[in-house]
Amino acid sequence: MRLLFVCLGNICRSPMAEAVMRAKIAATDLAQKVTVDSAGTGNWHVGEPPHQGTQRELKKAAIPYHQIRARQISTDDFQTFDLIIAMDRQNEQDLHRLAANTNHKAKIRRFMTYLNDQPEPDVPDPYYTGCFDEVFDRINRGTDRILETLIK
Repeated sequence: MRLLFVCLGNICRSPMAEAVMRAKIAATDLAQKVTVDSAGTGNWHVGEPPHQGTQRELKKAAIPYHQIRARQISTDDFQTFDLIIAMDRQNEQDLHRLAANTNHKAKIRRFMTYLNDQPEPDVPDPYYTGCFDEVFDRINRGTDRILETLIK
């Protein structure tokens, strides 16, 4: 199984989700069966490390992130990945526009659908809100739910 988390610039939410999910998978017997990556729909930050707010939250949780660098999603990603998880509705819409066919579109999910106990449809973008701790909490809980679906 190959998972791809996608946000706007690939420096806040999606690299946070990538790092958290990698750490959780490493603690299971899925480590050899599941790969995780992240990308952005935009190209503004390509090659940059995660945002300092993302780094701060990952450091607090002792989750490694140093190998992560921002990249832009490509059409090849729709072939490579089995599940493409958008962090908000706009990312989801952008992904549907990029998807070449219905098979590719069927791979797209919105992150908050895994947290169906939350009324908000989106993971807020901390680049604009500064709420990195709140985003980490949602990502931590959401990746638990994603992991549960992978284990089943």
